[in-house]
Amino acid sequence: MKSTGIIRKVDELGRIVLPIEMRRTLDIAERDELEIFVENDRIVLQKYEPSCVFCTSSRGLVAFHGKNICKDCLEKLKE
Repeated sequence: MKSTGIIRKVDELGRIVLPIEMRRTLDIAERDELEIFVENDRIVLQKYEPSCVFCTSSRGLVAFHGKNICKDCLEKLKE
């Protein structure tokens, strides 16, 4: 993991601000969703990109009972 040297304080509501330079570099816009992971003792933020729960494809997604499923996998489930 590469250090950026950027330090931010957590506010009273638990928020941090990501610097604009970092958001531009990582193509994170206002209202984009970030996924939060815990890896050992680290917090990892990643831009959320929905994908199929079965094959991880991000094309042709449909929501089924709160889960994303691509049209190919949905057809396979019908068989």
